[in-house]
Amino acid sequence: MSGYDDRDGQIWLDGKLIDWRDANIHILTHAMHYASSVFEGERAYNGKIFKSRQHSERLHRSANMVDFQIPFTVDEIEAAKVETLAASGLTDAYVRAIAWRGAGEDMGVASARNPVRLAIAVWEWGAYYGDAKYKGAKLDISKWKRPSPETIPSHAKAAGLYMICTMSKHAAEAKGCSDAMMFDYRGYVAEATGANIFFVKDGEVHTPDPDCFLNGITRQTVIGMLKDRQINVIERHIMPDELESFEQCWLTGTAAEVTPVGQIGEYNFEVGALTRDIAEGYEKIVRL
Repeated sequence: MSGYDDRDGQIWLDGKLIDWRDANIHILTHAMHYASSVFEGERAYNGKIFKSRQHSERLHRSANMVDFQIPFTVDEIEAAKVETLAASGLTDAYVRAIAWRGAGEDMGVASARNPVRLAIAVWEWGAYYGDAKYKGAKLDISKWKRPSPETIPSHAKAAGLYMICTMSKHAAEAKGCSDAMMFDYRGYVAEATGANIFFVKDGEVHTPDPDCFLNGITRQTVIGMLKDRQINVIERHIMPDELESFEQCWLTGTAAEVTPVGQIGEYNFEVGALTRDIAEGYEKIVRL
């Protein structure tokens, strides 16, 4: 497969569709130097983007958290995504919307005079974790921790917050793992590098309180599914030494969807009935 910069197709950029290979930015784009960028990862199923508007609304909120305004309304972003998906010819696809401070009069930490730009790209993307989606992913435990909300806008889906996620995932892959689980700045279980995490014990589901990391849209969807099934969901701080007491584990995210976890570090988990039920149920919901 060719690289993501060398493909046929079109990308929506600043109000119009252009050839995929022409969707370029200047080397002095502010976001490239100072991470002034926010984005969304979305999936389309049967030609419809799941919870599309929630993603567009969150894109606006993220931009506000990192101190810029997107020059397109939520309705305009929604229309652009529909246009881009149609132009791709795909019905099941990944959708990436990204907004950033571009090149302009400023080239330093401050960039208030630079234009804010928006792009939307669509491509075909299968299971994020490959066959781990069915067999259970193997996770490393990252040496990096999710930072305190006093140090970053932790509830923004902002590019800069993923730097330690990239390093953590690279280290995990070097050990033969699919991903890494991260603790937060206090030492509590937080999330994987790009997905939220759930555990099962004695028929109840435990998941970290997202007080210093992104409360994912898929996470919220799955909590709703569990409550519809009359399963008690406990959102709380989870200590590392509790991992050995949990029976099942799964990850949630737009890319990950619902992926079972078979191992985190030295701890093993069953790919059990509840995990499979939620994974299968999610597959149905997104195609309604």
